[in-house]
Amino acid sequence: MTKDRLLWADDEIDLLKPHILFLEDKGYEVITTTNGQDALDLCREQSFDLVFLDENMPGLSGLETLNAIKEFLPSLPVVMITKSEEEDIMDQAIGNKIADYLIKPVNPTQMLLTIKKNVHKDEIILDATTTSFQQNFVKLNQQINESGTWEDWIDVYKKIVHWELELDQTKTGMDDMLKQQKVEANNLFSRFIRKHYIDWIDHPESRPLMSPDLFKTKVFPLLDSGEKVFFILIDNFRFDQWQVIKRLLGDQFNIDENIYYSLLPTATQYARNSIFSGLMPLQIQEMFPDLWVDEDEEEGKNLNESPLIQTQLDRFRKKYDFTYNKINNNQTGEKLMTKVKSMLNTPLNVVVFNFIDMLSHARTESKMIRELASTESAYRSLTESWYKHSAISEIFDFLVEHHVKIILTTDHGTIHVDNPIKIIGDRNTNTNLRYKVGKSLNYDPKQVFEIKDPNKHGLPSPNVSSTYIFATNNDFFAYPNNYNYYATYYKDTFQHGGISMEEMLIPFITLEPKKK
Repeated sequence: MTKDRLLWADDEIDLLKPHILFLEDKGYEVITTTNGQDALDLCREQSFDLVFLDENMPGLSGLETLNAIKEFLPSLPVVMITKSEEEDIMDQAIGNKIADYLIKPVNPTQMLLTIKKNVHKDEIILDATTTSFQQNFVKLNQQINESGTWEDWIDVYKKIVHWELELDQTKTGMDDMLKQQKVEANNLFSRFIRKHYIDWIDHPESRPLMSPDLFKTKVFPLLDSGEKVFFILIDNFRFDQWQVIKRLLGDQFNIDENIYYSLLPTATQYARNSIFSGLMPLQIQEMFPDLWVDEDEEEGKNLNESPLIQTQLDRFRKKYDFTYNKINNNQTGEKLMTKVKSMLNTPLNVVVFNFIDMLSHARTESKMIRELASTESAYRSLTESWYKHSAISEIFDFLVEHHVKIILTTDHGTIHVDNPIKIIGDRNTNTNLRYKVGKSLNYDPKQVFEIKDPNKHGLPSPNVSSTYIFATNNDFFAYPNNYNYYATYYKDTFQHGGISMEEMLIPFITLEPKKK
Protein backbone atom coordinates (compact mmCIF):
# COMPACT_ATOMS: atom_id res chain seq x y z
CA MET A 1 0.00 0.00 0.00
CA THR A 2 1.43 3.39 -1.04
CA LYS A 3 2.11 5.76 1.82
CA ASP A 4 0.62 9.26 1.83
CA ARG A 5 3.42 11.77 1.16
CA LEU A 6 3.75 14.99 3.17
CA LEU A 7 6.05 17.95 2.48
CA TRP A 8 7.06 20.06 5.48
CA ALA A 9 8.87 23.35 4.92
CA ASP A 10 10.23 25.07 8.07
CA ASP A 11 13.56 26.84 8.68
CA GLU A 12 13.70 25.14 12.12
CA ILE A 13 12.89 21.68 10.78
CA ASP A 14 15.68 20.04 12.88
CA LEU A 15 13.81 20.99 16.06
CA LEU A 16 10.71 19.22 14.77
CA LYS A 17 12.23 15.73 14.54
CA PRO A 18 9.88 14.26 17.22
CA HIS A 19 6.86 15.43 15.20
CA ILE A 20 8.26 13.90 12.03
CA LEU A 21 8.94 10.58 13.78
CA PHE A 22 5.36 10.62 15.12
CA LEU A 23 3.92 11.09 11.63
CA GLU A 24 6.23 8.44 10.15
CA ASP A 25 5.12 6.05 12.89
CA LYS A 26 1.52 6.72 11.77
CA GLY A 27 2.43 5.53 8.28
CA TYR A 28 3.22 8.78 6.46
CA GLU A 29 6.25 9.55 4.33
CA VAL A 30 7.55 12.99 5.37
CA ILE A 31 9.84 15.01 3.06
CA THR A 32 11.41 18.09 4.70
CA THR A 33 13.02 21.32 3.56
CA THR A 34 14.11 24.55 5.25
CA ASN A 35 12.93 27.20 2.75
CA GLY A 36 10.18 28.17 0.38
CA GLN A 37 12.16 27.93 -2.85
CA ASP A 38 13.10 24.31 -2.20
CA ALA A 39 9.48 23.59 -1.33
CA LEU A 40 8.43 24.97 -4.72
CA ASP A 41 11.04 22.90 -6.54
CA LEU A 42 9.99 19.75 -4.71
CA CYS A 43 6.31 20.38 -5.55
CA ARG A 44 7.23 20.70 -9.23
CA GLU A 45 9.33 17.53 -9.22
CA GLN A 46 7.32 15.22 -6.94
CA SER A 47 3.79 14.41 -5.89
CA PHE A 48 2.51 15.22 -2.41
CA ASP A 49 -0.79 14.71 -0.64
CA LEU A 50 -0.40 17.70 1.71
CA VAL A 51 2.10 20.50 2.43
CA PHE A 52 2.93 22.08 5.81
CA LEU A 53 4.34 25.59 5.34
CA ASP A 54 5.99 27.71 8.04
CA GLU A 55 4.83 31.29 7.52
CA ASN A 56 8.07 32.94 8.71
CA MET A 57 10.96 31.57 6.63
CA PRO A 58 13.99 33.40 5.19
CA GLY A 59 13.81 34.12 1.48
CA LEU A 60 10.35 33.29 0.22
CA SER A 61 7.85 33.68 3.05
CA GLY A 62 5.18 31.12 3.72
CA LEU A 63 2.52 33.30 2.09
CA GLU A 64 4.67 33.86 -1.01
CA THR A 65 5.37 30.12 -1.25
CA LEU A 66 1.65 29.41 -0.81
CA ASN A 67 0.74 31.78 -3.66
CA ALA A 68 3.33 30.20 -5.96
CA ILE A 69 2.21 26.63 -5.19
CA LYS A 70 -1.44 27.48 -5.79
CA GLU A 71 -0.59 28.84 -9.25
CA PHE A 72 0.36 25.40 -10.57
CA LEU A 73 -1.22 23.06 -7.98
CA PRO A 74 -4.50 24.79 -7.02
CA SER A 75 -6.06 21.67 -5.46
CA LEU A 76 -3.07 20.62 -3.31
CA PRO A 77 -3.96 21.05 0.39
CA VAL A 78 -1.57 23.49 2.10
CA VAL A 79 -1.55 23.99 5.88
CA MET A 80 0.00 27.24 7.18
CA ILE A 81 1.95 27.08 10.47
CA THR A 82 2.92 30.34 12.18
CA LYS A 83 3.90 31.89 15.48
CA SER A 84 1.83 34.93 14.65
CA GLU A 85 -1.85 35.35 15.46
CA GLU A 86 -2.14 38.55 13.45
CA GLU A 87 -5.53 38.75 11.79
CA ASP A 88 -4.10 40.17 8.56
CA ILE A 89 -1.85 37.13 8.03
CA MET A 90 -4.75 34.77 8.72
CA ASP A 91 -6.95 36.66 6.26
CA GLN A 92 -4.30 36.51 3.53
CA ALA A 93 -3.76 32.80 4.07
CA ILE A 94 -7.49 32.04 4.09
CA GLY A 95 -7.96 34.24 1.03
CA ASN A 96 -5.41 32.09 -0.77
CA LYS A 97 -7.43 28.98 0.07
CA ILE A 98 -5.27 27.29 2.65
CA ALA A 99 -6.59 23.98 3.89
CA ASP A 100 -5.95 24.81 7.55
CA TYR A 101 -4.12 27.23 9.87
CA LEU A 102 -2.07 26.12 12.90
CA ILE A 103 -0.48 28.30 15.59
CA LYS A 104 2.91 27.32 17.03
CA PRO A 105 3.72 25.44 19.08
CA VAL A 106 1.81 22.70 17.31
CA ASN A 107 1.39 19.27 18.80
CA PRO A 108 1.43 16.01 16.81
CA THR A 109 -2.25 15.30 17.46
CA GLN A 110 -3.21 18.65 15.87
CA MET A 111 -1.20 17.77 12.81
CA LEU A 112 -2.68 14.30 12.56
CA LEU A 113 -6.17 15.77 12.79
CA THR A 114 -5.56 18.24 9.96
CA ILE A 115 -4.04 15.47 7.81
CA LYS A 116 -7.11 13.28 8.36
CA LYS A 117 -9.40 16.21 7.62
CA ASN A 118 -7.70 17.11 4.35
CA VAL A 119 -6.24 13.83 3.06
CA HIS A 120 -8.51 11.13 4.46
CA LYS A 121 -11.80 13.00 4.78
CA ASP A 122 -13.52 11.23 1.87
CA GLU A 123 -12.55 7.73 2.96
CA ILE A 124 -13.51 8.44 6.59
CA ILE A 125 -16.89 9.75 5.46
CA LEU A 126 -17.25 6.77 3.14
CA ASP A 127 -16.60 4.31 5.95
CA ALA A 128 -18.93 6.13 8.34
CA THR A 129 -21.70 6.43 5.74
CA THR A 130 -21.40 2.78 4.74
CA THR A 131 -21.59 1.62 8.34
CA SER A 132 -24.49 3.92 9.16
CA PHE A 133 -26.46 2.94 6.06
CA GLN A 134 -25.94 -0.75 6.74
CA GLN A 135 -27.16 -0.29 10.31
CA ASN A 136 -30.23 1.66 9.21
CA PHE A 137 -31.13 -0.40 6.14
CA VAL A 138 -32.90 -3.14 8.11
CA LYS A 139 -34.64 -0.58 10.35
CA LEU A 140 -35.92 1.31 7.32
CA ASN A 141 -37.13 -1.92 5.71
CA GLN A 142 -39.08 -2.69 8.84
CA GLN A 143 -40.53 0.82 8.96
CA ILE A 144 -41.60 0.59 5.30
CA ASN A 145 -43.40 -2.69 5.92
CA GLU A 146 -45.13 -1.41 9.06
CA SER A 147 -46.24 2.02 7.77
CA GLY A 148 -49.98 2.32 8.17
CA THR A 149 -50.73 6.05 8.42
CA TRP A 150 -50.11 9.05 6.24
CA GLU A 151 -47.67 10.37 8.86
CA ASP A 152 -45.71 7.10 8.67
CA TRP A 153 -45.25 7.47 4.92
CA ILE A 154 -44.02 11.03 5.22
CA ASP A 155 -41.41 9.86 7.71
CA VAL A 156 -40.37 6.95 5.45
CA TYR A 157 -39.96 9.24 2.45
CA LYS A 158 -37.91 11.75 4.44
CA LYS A 159 -35.53 8.97 5.48
CA ILE A 160 -35.19 7.65 1.93
CA VAL A 161 -34.38 11.14 0.65
CA HIS A 162 -31.88 11.60 3.49
CA TRP A 163 -30.01 8.49 2.38
CA GLU A 164 -30.20 9.45 -1.28
CA LEU A 165 -28.41 12.68 -0.46
CA GLU A 166 -25.92 10.98 1.84
CA LEU A 167 -25.02 8.40 -0.79
CA ASP A 168 -24.72 11.19 -3.38
CA GLN A 169 -21.71 12.47 -1.46
CA THR A 170 -19.86 9.14 -1.35
CA LYS A 171 -19.22 6.19 -3.62
CA THR A 172 -20.35 3.46 -1.25
CA GLY A 173 -21.67 1.20 -3.99
CA MET A 174 -24.94 0.97 -2.08
CA ASP A 175 -27.05 3.10 -4.41
CA ASP A 176 -28.68 0.04 -5.94
CA MET A 177 -29.71 -1.23 -2.51
CA LEU A 178 -31.43 2.07 -1.75
CA LYS A 179 -33.07 2.19 -5.20
CA GLN A 180 -34.55 -1.25 -4.66
CA GLN A 181 -35.69 -0.22 -1.20
CA LYS A 182 -37.44 2.83 -2.69
CA VAL A 183 -39.12 0.67 -5.34
CA GLU A 184 -40.51 -1.56 -2.61
CA ALA A 185 -41.56 1.48 -0.58
CA ASN A 186 -43.40 2.93 -3.58
CA ASN A 187 -45.12 -0.37 -4.16
CA LEU A 188 -46.48 -0.39 -0.59
CA PHE A 189 -47.19 3.35 -0.69
CA SER A 190 -49.33 2.81 -3.80
CA ARG A 191 -51.31 0.14 -1.96
CA PHE A 192 -51.78 2.56 0.92
CA ILE A 193 -53.10 5.27 -1.42
CA ARG A 194 -55.44 2.84 -3.16
CA LYS A 195 -56.88 1.90 0.21
CA HIS A 196 -57.30 5.40 1.66
CA TYR A 197 -57.42 8.02 -1.11
CA ILE A 198 -61.13 7.96 -1.90
CA ASP A 199 -61.96 8.14 1.79
CA TRP A 200 -59.71 11.22 2.13
CA ILE A 201 -61.58 12.94 -0.67
CA ASP A 202 -65.00 11.98 0.67
CA HIS A 203 -64.09 12.88 4.29
CA PRO A 204 -61.72 15.86 4.20
CA GLU A 205 -61.95 16.38 7.96
CA SER A 206 -59.80 13.26 8.55
CA ARG A 207 -57.28 13.50 5.73
CA PRO A 208 -53.73 14.86 5.69
CA LEU A 209 -53.02 18.36 4.41
CA MET A 210 -53.82 18.30 0.68
CA SER A 211 -53.79 20.65 -2.29
CA PRO A 212 -57.16 22.41 -1.71
CA ASP A 213 -56.33 23.01 1.97
CA LEU A 214 -53.15 25.11 1.62
CA PHE A 215 -54.55 28.65 1.41
CA LYS A 216 -57.26 28.08 4.01
CA THR A 217 -55.00 26.51 6.63
CA LYS A 218 -51.56 28.00 5.88
CA VAL A 219 -51.82 31.26 3.94
CA PHE A 220 -54.92 33.00 5.26
CA PRO A 221 -53.89 32.74 8.94
CA LEU A 222 -50.64 34.58 8.13
CA LEU A 223 -52.47 37.30 6.23
CA ASP A 224 -55.05 37.62 9.00
CA SER A 225 -52.25 38.17 11.53
CA GLY A 226 -50.91 41.08 9.48
CA GLU A 227 -48.05 39.30 7.72
CA LYS A 228 -47.05 40.12 4.17
CA VAL A 229 -46.58 36.85 2.29
CA PHE A 230 -44.75 35.85 -0.87
CA PHE A 231 -46.28 32.53 -2.00
CA ILE A 232 -43.69 31.02 -4.35
CA LEU A 233 -44.65 27.86 -6.20
CA ILE A 234 -42.02 25.95 -8.18
CA ASP A 235 -43.79 23.64 -10.60
CA ASN A 236 -42.74 19.97 -10.40
CA PHE A 237 -40.53 20.55 -7.32
CA ARG A 238 -39.72 17.40 -5.38
CA PHE A 239 -38.76 17.06 -1.73
CA ASP A 240 -35.23 15.91 -2.60
CA GLN A 241 -34.76 18.96 -4.84
CA TRP A 242 -35.88 21.14 -1.96
CA GLN A 243 -33.21 19.53 0.23
CA VAL A 244 -30.37 20.62 -2.07
CA ILE A 245 -31.72 24.18 -2.14
CA LYS A 246 -32.26 24.13 1.62
CA ARG A 247 -28.49 23.92 2.12
CA LEU A 248 -28.18 27.35 0.48
CA LEU A 249 -30.84 29.03 2.64
CA GLY A 250 -29.93 28.08 6.20
CA ASP A 251 -27.82 31.18 6.83
CA GLN A 252 -30.62 33.50 5.72
CA PHE A 253 -33.83 31.92 7.00
CA ASN A 254 -35.43 30.12 9.88
CA ILE A 255 -36.97 27.16 8.08
CA ASP A 256 -40.26 25.44 8.94
CA GLU A 257 -40.31 22.31 6.79
CA ASN A 258 -43.44 20.27 6.08
CA ILE A 259 -44.68 17.77 3.53
CA TYR A 260 -48.22 17.67 2.19
CA TYR A 261 -50.09 15.31 -0.15
CA SER A 262 -50.87 16.32 -3.72
CA LEU A 263 -54.28 15.28 -4.95
CA LEU A 264 -54.71 13.01 -7.97
CA PRO A 265 -53.96 13.39 -10.80
CA THR A 266 -50.58 14.81 -9.75
CA ALA A 267 -50.67 17.20 -12.70
CA THR A 268 -50.80 20.98 -12.96
CA GLN A 269 -54.31 21.21 -14.37
CA TYR A 270 -55.71 19.47 -11.31
CA ALA A 271 -53.30 19.99 -8.42
CA ARG A 272 -52.29 23.61 -9.00
CA ASN A 273 -55.79 24.77 -9.86
CA SER A 274 -56.94 23.08 -6.66
CA ILE A 275 -54.35 24.96 -4.60
CA PHE A 276 -55.31 28.35 -5.99
CA SER A 277 -59.07 27.78 -5.87
CA GLY A 278 -59.21 25.85 -2.60
CA LEU A 279 -61.56 23.42 -4.36
CA MET A 280 -61.57 19.95 -5.84
CA PRO A 281 -61.41 19.92 -9.65
CA LEU A 282 -65.09 18.95 -10.00
CA GLN A 283 -66.09 21.89 -7.79
CA ILE A 284 -64.09 24.27 -10.00
CA GLN A 285 -65.83 22.94 -13.09
CA GLU A 286 -69.27 23.23 -11.52
CA MET A 287 -68.86 26.59 -9.76
CA PHE A 288 -66.63 28.35 -12.31
CA PRO A 289 -67.07 26.62 -15.67
CA ASP A 290 -65.35 29.50 -17.48
CA LEU A 291 -62.18 28.86 -15.45
CA TRP A 292 -61.98 25.09 -15.97
CA VAL A 293 -60.50 23.63 -19.16
CA ASP A 294 -61.43 20.05 -20.01
CA GLU A 295 -58.83 17.47 -21.05
CA ASP A 296 -59.96 17.43 -24.67
CA GLU A 297 -59.78 21.22 -25.15
CA GLU A 298 -56.78 22.78 -26.88
CA GLU A 299 -56.64 25.78 -24.52
CA GLY A 300 -53.82 25.90 -21.98
CA LYS A 301 -54.77 24.15 -18.75
CA ASN A 302 -53.27 26.68 -16.32
CA LEU A 303 -54.19 30.06 -17.76
CA ASN A 304 -56.81 30.96 -15.12
CA GLU A 305 -54.76 30.80 -11.93
CA SER A 306 -55.08 34.45 -10.96
CA PRO A 307 -58.92 34.43 -11.30
CA LEU A 308 -59.03 31.20 -9.28
CA ILE A 309 -57.09 32.84 -6.45
CA GLN A 310 -59.62 35.66 -6.48
CA THR A 311 -62.52 33.21 -6.22
CA GLN A 312 -60.96 31.69 -3.10
CA LEU A 313 -60.40 35.09 -1.50
CA ASP A 314 -63.99 36.02 -2.26
CA ARG A 315 -65.39 32.73 -0.94
CA PHE A 316 -63.64 33.18 2.41
CA ARG A 317 -64.47 36.91 2.46
CA LYS A 318 -60.84 37.95 2.42
CA LYS A 319 -60.35 41.50 1.18
CA TYR A 320 -56.60 41.23 0.59
CA ASP A 321 -55.07 42.58 -2.59
CA PHE A 322 -52.70 40.22 -4.35
CA THR A 323 -50.37 40.05 -7.33
CA TYR A 324 -49.78 37.06 -9.58
CA ASN A 325 -46.68 36.47 -11.70
CA LYS A 326 -45.58 33.48 -13.76
CA ILE A 327 -41.88 33.12 -14.55
CA ASN A 328 -41.07 31.01 -17.60
CA ASN A 329 -37.58 32.31 -18.44
CA ASN A 330 -34.77 34.60 -17.26
CA GLN A 331 -36.28 37.59 -19.06
CA THR A 332 -39.56 37.43 -17.14
CA GLY A 333 -37.56 36.79 -13.96
CA GLU A 334 -35.48 39.92 -14.50
CA LYS A 335 -38.66 41.87 -15.23
CA LEU A 336 -40.13 40.70 -11.93
CA MET A 337 -37.03 41.92 -10.08
CA THR A 338 -37.65 45.45 -11.36
CA LYS A 339 -41.04 45.59 -9.63
CA VAL A 340 -40.50 43.41 -6.57
CA LYS A 341 -39.96 46.47 -4.37
CA SER A 342 -43.40 47.84 -5.23
CA MET A 343 -44.91 44.41 -4.48
CA LEU A 344 -43.99 44.87 -0.81
CA ASN A 345 -47.04 47.11 -0.51
CA THR A 346 -49.32 44.17 -1.41
CA PRO A 347 -50.29 41.66 1.32
CA LEU A 348 -50.13 38.56 -0.90
CA ASN A 349 -47.79 38.02 -3.84
CA VAL A 350 -48.03 34.74 -5.75
CA VAL A 351 -45.12 33.79 -8.03
CA VAL A 352 -45.02 30.61 -10.13
CA PHE A 353 -41.67 29.37 -11.46
CA ASN A 354 -41.91 26.86 -14.30
CA PHE A 355 -38.23 25.98 -14.82
CA ILE A 356 -38.15 22.50 -13.26
CA ASP A 357 -41.28 21.44 -15.14
CA MET A 358 -39.72 22.68 -18.37
CA LEU A 359 -36.53 20.81 -17.47
CA SER A 360 -38.37 17.51 -17.04
CA HIS A 361 -40.11 17.97 -20.42
CA ALA A 362 -36.87 19.04 -22.12
CA ARG A 363 -35.12 16.00 -20.69
CA THR A 364 -37.63 13.77 -22.46
CA GLU A 365 -37.25 15.55 -25.79
CA SER A 366 -33.55 16.48 -25.83
CA LYS A 367 -30.67 13.99 -25.83
CA MET A 368 -28.35 16.69 -24.51
CA ILE A 369 -30.58 17.49 -21.51
CA ARG A 370 -31.06 13.78 -20.89
CA GLU A 371 -27.26 13.46 -20.66
CA LEU A 372 -27.03 16.42 -18.28
CA ALA A 373 -29.75 14.99 -16.02
CA SER A 374 -29.00 11.31 -16.56
CA THR A 375 -29.60 10.31 -12.93
CA GLU A 376 -31.62 11.42 -9.91
CA SER A 377 -28.43 12.94 -8.50
CA ALA A 378 -27.74 14.90 -11.70
CA TYR A 379 -31.38 16.07 -11.76
CA ARG A 380 -30.93 17.44 -8.25
CA SER A 381 -27.64 19.07 -9.24
CA LEU A 382 -29.27 20.90 -12.16
CA THR A 383 -31.97 22.15 -9.81
CA GLU A 384 -29.32 23.55 -7.47
CA SER A 385 -27.46 25.22 -10.34
CA TRP A 386 -30.69 26.78 -11.61
CA TYR A 387 -31.50 28.17 -8.18
CA LYS A 388 -28.06 29.77 -7.77
CA HIS A 389 -28.25 31.56 -11.12
CA SER A 390 -31.95 32.39 -11.44
CA ALA A 391 -34.21 35.25 -10.44
CA ILE A 392 -35.63 33.24 -7.53
CA SER A 393 -32.30 33.52 -5.70
CA GLU A 394 -32.27 37.28 -6.24
CA ILE A 395 -35.84 37.54 -4.99
CA PHE A 396 -35.00 35.59 -1.86
CA ASP A 397 -32.00 37.85 -1.17
CA PHE A 398 -34.24 40.91 -1.57
CA LEU A 399 -36.99 39.54 0.68
CA VAL A 400 -34.45 38.69 3.39
CA GLU A 401 -33.35 42.32 3.44
CA HIS A 402 -36.97 43.46 3.86
CA HIS A 403 -37.87 40.72 6.34
CA VAL A 404 -40.76 39.30 4.33
CA LYS A 405 -42.12 35.82 5.05
CA ILE A 406 -41.99 33.33 2.18
CA ILE A 407 -44.03 30.22 1.56
CA LEU A 408 -42.19 27.92 -0.84
CA THR A 409 -44.08 24.96 -2.25
CA THR A 410 -45.13 23.10 -5.37
CA ASP A 411 -48.17 21.46 -6.94
CA HIS A 412 -46.72 17.98 -7.53
CA GLY A 413 -43.48 16.09 -7.95
CA THR A 414 -42.15 13.80 -10.66
CA ILE A 415 -40.87 10.23 -10.86
CA HIS A 416 -38.21 8.48 -12.91
CA VAL A 417 -40.15 5.91 -14.99
CA ASP A 418 -38.76 2.80 -16.63
CA ASN A 419 -41.57 0.21 -16.93
CA PRO A 420 -44.12 0.56 -19.78
CA ILE A 421 -47.53 -1.05 -19.35
CA LYS A 422 -50.03 -1.43 -22.16
CA ILE A 423 -53.30 0.47 -22.32
CA ILE A 424 -55.90 0.95 -25.06
CA GLY A 425 -57.94 4.13 -25.39
CA ASP A 426 -59.84 6.05 -28.05
CA ARG A 427 -58.62 9.19 -29.76
CA ASN A 428 -60.12 11.43 -27.05
CA THR A 429 -57.99 9.91 -24.30
CA ASN A 430 -55.51 12.38 -22.78
CA THR A 431 -51.80 12.13 -23.54
CA ASN A 432 -50.31 12.08 -20.01
CA LEU A 433 -48.18 8.98 -19.39
CA ARG A 434 -49.00 8.57 -15.67
CA TYR A 435 -52.77 8.96 -15.70
CA LYS A 436 -55.52 8.45 -18.25
CA VAL A 437 -59.13 9.57 -18.36
CA GLY A 438 -61.54 8.20 -20.96
CA LYS A 439 -64.76 6.36 -21.61
CA SER A 440 -63.43 3.21 -23.26
CA LEU A 441 -60.11 2.43 -21.60
CA ASN A 442 -58.81 -1.12 -21.78
CA TYR A 443 -56.22 -2.03 -19.15
CA ASP A 444 -55.24 -4.54 -16.50
CA PRO A 445 -56.93 -3.33 -13.28
CA LYS A 446 -54.24 -5.05 -11.20
CA GLN A 447 -51.62 -2.68 -12.63
CA VAL A 448 -53.39 0.62 -11.92
CA PHE A 449 -55.46 2.54 -9.40
CA GLU A 450 -58.85 3.25 -10.94
CA ILE A 451 -61.61 5.71 -10.10
CA LYS A 452 -64.69 4.51 -11.98
CA ASP A 453 -67.11 7.13 -10.66
CA PRO A 454 -65.06 10.36 -10.79
CA ASN A 455 -67.92 12.73 -9.94
CA LYS A 456 -68.39 11.07 -6.55
CA HIS A 457 -64.78 11.74 -5.67
CA GLY A 458 -64.09 15.29 -6.79
CA LEU A 459 -63.06 14.75 -10.43
CA PRO A 460 -64.83 15.99 -13.58
CA SER A 461 -66.15 13.44 -16.08
CA PRO A 462 -65.65 14.44 -19.71
CA ASN A 463 -68.20 11.71 -20.54
CA VAL A 464 -70.89 9.89 -18.60
CA SER A 465 -68.83 6.70 -18.51
CA SER A 466 -65.41 8.26 -17.92
CA THR A 467 -62.87 6.41 -15.80
CA TYR A 468 -59.59 7.71 -14.37
CA ILE A 469 -56.66 5.35 -14.02
CA PHE A 470 -53.32 6.12 -12.39
CA ALA A 471 -49.93 4.51 -12.90
CA THR A 472 -48.06 3.44 -9.79
CA ASN A 473 -44.45 2.65 -8.93
CA ASN A 474 -42.13 3.34 -11.92
CA ASP A 475 -44.77 2.46 -14.57
CA PHE A 476 -45.89 4.55 -17.51
CA PHE A 477 -48.66 3.98 -20.03
CA ALA A 478 -47.93 3.02 -23.64
CA TYR A 479 -50.33 2.17 -26.47
CA PRO A 480 -50.03 -1.08 -28.44
CA ASN A 481 -49.58 0.86 -31.69
CA ASN A 482 -45.86 1.57 -32.11
CA TYR A 483 -45.44 0.14 -28.61
CA ASN A 484 -41.73 -0.62 -28.87
CA TYR A 485 -40.92 2.86 -30.19
CA TYR A 486 -42.82 4.74 -27.48
CA ALA A 487 -41.75 2.35 -24.73
CA THR A 488 -38.10 3.02 -25.64
CA TYR A 489 -38.61 6.76 -26.16
CA TYR A 490 -40.21 7.39 -22.76
CA LYS A 491 -38.27 4.84 -20.73
CA ASP A 492 -35.86 6.51 -18.31
CA THR A 493 -37.69 9.87 -18.33
CA PHE A 494 -39.24 11.91 -15.51
CA GLN A 495 -43.05 11.96 -15.58
CA HIS A 496 -45.89 13.04 -13.29
CA GLY A 497 -49.62 12.51 -12.88
CA GLY A 498 -49.67 9.20 -11.04
CA ILE A 499 -49.06 7.68 -7.62
CA SER A 500 -45.63 7.64 -6.02
CA MET A 501 -43.96 9.19 -3.01
CA GLU A 502 -42.02 11.50 -5.33
CA GLU A 503 -45.18 12.81 -7.01
CA MET A 504 -47.53 13.00 -4.02
CA LEU A 505 -45.34 13.80 -0.97
CA ILE A 506 -44.22 17.32 -1.70
CA PRO A 507 -42.65 20.20 0.21
CA PHE A 508 -44.49 23.01 1.94
CA ILE A 509 -41.88 25.32 3.43
CA THR A 510 -42.21 28.51 5.45
CA LEU A 511 -39.14 30.74 5.36
CA GLU A 512 -38.76 33.53 7.89
CA PRO A 513 -35.73 35.81 7.44
CA LYS A 514 -33.32 35.70 10.35
CA LYS A 515 -32.98 38.90 12.32
CA LYS A 516 -29.61 40.55 11.87
